[in-house]
Amino acid sequence: MNPPGRPRGESPSVQREGSPANPLRSVCVFCGSQPGARPEYIEVARELGAIAARRGLALVYGGGHVGMMGAIADSCLAAGGKVTGVIPEHLMRPEVAHQGLTELRVVDSMHTRKRLMAERADAFVVLPGGYGTFEEMFEMITWLQLRLHAKPVGLINVEGYFDHLLAFLRHSAAEGFIRPEHWDLLIVETAPDLLLERLRLHAPAVARGAAADFSKS
Repeated sequence: MNPPGRPRGESPSVQREGSPANPLRSVCVFCGSQPGARPEYIEVARELGAIAARRGLALVYGGGHVGMMGAIADSCLAAGGKVTGVIPEHLMRPEVAHQGLTELRVVDSMHTRKRLMAERADAFVVLPGGYGTFEEMFEMITWLQLRLHAKPVGLINVEGYFDHLLAFLRHSAAEGFIRPEHWDLLIVETAPDLLLERLRLHAPAVARGAAADFSKS
């Protein structure tokens, strides 16, 4: 974990994704199927979708067309990006699967959903969400800690949404339950461009040829 990021709008220089010097080709986004109470949440979701398309990043997400999920997918598609949705069959009705995606994968379980999303991404981005978003984020961090993959996990702390969660993680570390060497497994920023650049600089070993083994998850 790192200190809070820079203010939104201070964009670093951008290198085109997918080049030999930059293995980041796709990102998996975990976020809520609700819009949240503040308009800034949806605004940042749309901003992330547009920036991903501009950078040439393929987007992988949970497949819904409502709330934060729908906002990021629609924004990426509108900007010419490629979006893959992965959704379990039993959630097709409540989450209302997006029918306009580049690809929609309907799978048999929540675990298959997470595994497929993880396999198809070079990095993970977490936006505001609820229980499901938290569970997905912590599973990817745990898999990273256990070296089941080497893909960076980043969080966009929109309007301080994750402040209390980050404080609890600091408390957990202080109480001896998170080791010092694992403190930086979660990358924290306040704006999409800043986080995507941080993820690029982490250059995941998986994208350079190291094999991720999600069968042990």
